[in-house]
Amino acid sequence: MTALYLDDLHVGLRATTGTYRMEEQEIKTFASHYDPQAFHLDEAAAQASIFRGLAASGWHTAAVTMRLIATSGIPFASGTVGLGGELEWPRPTRPGDTLHVDCEVIGIIPSRSKPNQGIVKVRNTTLNQNGEPVQIFTAKILSFKRPA
Repeated sequence: MTALYLDDLHVGLRATTGTYRMEEQEIKTFASHYDPQAFHLDEAAAQASIFRGLAASGWHTAAVTMRLIATSGIPFASGTVGLGGELEWPRPTRPGDTLHVDCEVIGIIPSRSKPNQGIVKVRNTTLNQNGEPVQIFTAKILSFKRPA
């Protein structure tokens, strides 16, 4: 897909990203730096937790999701400039999971004060290899019209 401007987008536009495999050591390394909780770092502690096994940090899943969106999601012409959103983790990401993201434009709100831009709502559903959602991120993206 070529770079898309606000004028090119429509509700229902979809893209599916490439894939990313979550490795156990990477899960532990990320957690040790950014989310040092036992269920992300230690198999025995994780087994005794609500997760019943090692689980990646949700923030790790979010970071991988962003990588996939940036490299193979909807190609916004001015980049994926986020304005916030709603984030859910319906199930844990596990070592060995292969993730991909289904992206769908679910809303377009033209700016009233800046006619060359608008906000695009995109639902990004990160799925594991079994098609189970591990993250749902409904994002608000700043998008610009094609330059004159």
